[in-house]
Amino acid sequence: MIQDPAGVLLVLVAIVGIFFFLEKHFRWKIFQYFPPLLWIYSIPVVLNNTGVIPAANPLYDGMRAYTLPVFITLMLLDVDFVAVVRVIGRGLLVMLLGTVGVVLGGPAAYFLFHRFLGPDGWKGFGALAGSWIGGTGNMAAVSGGIDTPPEELGLAVLADNLVYLVWLPILLASRNWIGRFARFTRADSDRVERLEAAVQRLEQKSKEVEMHHLIYLVLLGLGSALLAEFVASSLPEIKPVLSTGTWKVLIVTTFGILLSLTPARRIPGSHAVAMAIVYLFVASMGAKATLSGLTRAPWFLAAAYVWIAIHGLFCLLGARLFRVDVHTAAIASAANIGGAASAPIVAAYHRETLLPVAVLMALVGYALGNYLGVVTAQLCYWVGGG
Repeated sequence: MIQDPAGVLLVLVAIVGIFFFLEKHFRWKIFQYFPPLLWIYSIPVVLNNTGVIPAANPLYDGMRAYTLPVFITLMLLDVDFVAVVRVIGRGLLVMLLGTVGVVLGGPAAYFLFHRFLGPDGWKGFGALAGSWIGGTGNMAAVSGGIDTPPEELGLAVLADNLVYLVWLPILLASRNWIGRFARFTRADSDRVERLEAAVQRLEQKSKEVEMHHLIYLVLLGLGSALLAEFVASSLPEIKPVLSTGTWKVLIVTTFGILLSLTPARRIPGSHAVAMAIVYLFVASMGAKATLSGLTRAPWFLAAAYVWIAIHGLFCLLGARLFRVDVHTAAIASAANIGGAASAPIVAAYHRETLLPVAVLMALVGYALGNYLGVVTAQLCYWVGGG
């Protein structure tokens, strides 16, 4: 019914806007279990498969070519590596070991279940790894880089949300294990107090966004996109993972991290603009998807639960090795699996003064998610017999 790219864009923007409006203004409980991301992906799937919007449109290609590198650059501008190392200390090592659990757990689970998944199942695992190492933006970036089919991305979105329905309560409930966990890890009794003191010394980024800030952000995003396109086109392709598109994502990720080491990191509004673009990108992926992947959903979910268990074991190992408290361990896992949207929830429940720690950890996940999501996809491809 709607073929014009402007009309399709209007539909996608409306879907994103409506579901965030419903979540923010009505605070319906359903969004605690099925967050806006799930609806933002699935509603375009329905509209596409019922003929309301097309499965192929120039808009979708344009969004992948231009919005993908822009949101990667802007998403990474908030990363402050100096603050992370100074404030989090050993907690960062726990998070990184949890990240290793994601990278190794993915191919382990894929090895067990790949025969029940489609030939492109490894691409769905790569997209989910991006989310579980960083966040929604990394899922979108990795899926765009390795050319994940929309159906596989849909399975990754579904698994991401349904697994977290089980994992989040476990992370929250872990607050009740403070004493037993401290005996298990031999954590320093004053570690949390030292974390809180370090948080007080953090430099706060301004939240006042003015017109010239948006111009700077657009300039940085488009400049990084064009430069990455130029560099990626000269690099060799190593199929099936390292295509020109994958190189472009990895290069623009590197540019974003380098920019975060400059005064550009202090430009306000970067995260909000990046996430707005991310949700539009996810909606455009849903608009291209068919319903064929639903038959593989039970197997994909089973593999994802095995995967999350492996991640949890690595987090426990990290907590034991580096002698951290249960608050830090839970936040480290949430920073991986839930990203910047969920890690502060776990921090607020455990100890509200550690909210900045949760945000910093999640930002490190943003920086690593694209690289390691691609690595996980490659490992899954290999163990699947590729």
